[in-house]
Amino acid sequence: MERLVTTSEAAQLLGLSLQGVHYRIKNGQLKSIKQGGKTFVYVTEFFQQQNQQANPKPTQAQFNQESFNESIKQLTEGKDEQISLLKQSIGFIKEQYVNEVRRLEKNQKRIIKVFNSEIKLLQSAFNEMRSIYKPQLLSTLHTEQKYISINDFFLFLKQHDKNNEEIKLLILNRIKQKDSRFIYNKKTKKVLIQNTDYTDLI
Repeated sequence: MERLVTTSEAAQLLGLSLQGVHYRIKNGQLKSIKQGGKTFVYVTEFFQQQNQQANPKPTQAQFNQESFNESIKQLTEGKDEQISLLKQSIGFIKEQYVNEVRRLEKNQKRIIKVFNSEIKLLQSAFNEMRSIYKPQLLSTLHTEQKYISINDFFLFLKQHDKNNEEIKLLILNRIKQKDSRFIYNKKTKKVLIQNTDYTDLI
């Protein structure tokens, strides 16, 4: 015949600790029900008598061993739960790390692409500027080599006993005679003198 008792009564009837009763309920060794938020256990008189004969009075050593086993079980369960949480955390961190590496690689590729594009634009601009200004630079260099300054021309003739008035008159006459060595620009009113031989004017 079965009796429905509280967990505390079941512990006394069966000669177990309260933790031992809950342990057996959890493992299905004792049948139980919950009523009004409390747990009640079915205990058979035969099992009760058998347990009382086998364990008339639980010793302190038995109680301590059972408590120790229950504590070990709880610690093991807590450790397993912590390990599971740590594994989940490591998995999450690893996923975040992989995603961050991918993001950085993607940004690096994008930055390199932008730099390459900028370099091409700069090369294009440089080539365009060179095509515009190179002829002007060459022309300037050519002009500097082809013509001499008025001052140099004056110095050259002064070395051959010509004074300023004579040199001015000489230049004016040569322009009128359309000497190709003397070029007069009407707009700028400047005279260009070719860098050539003037021994005939000495």
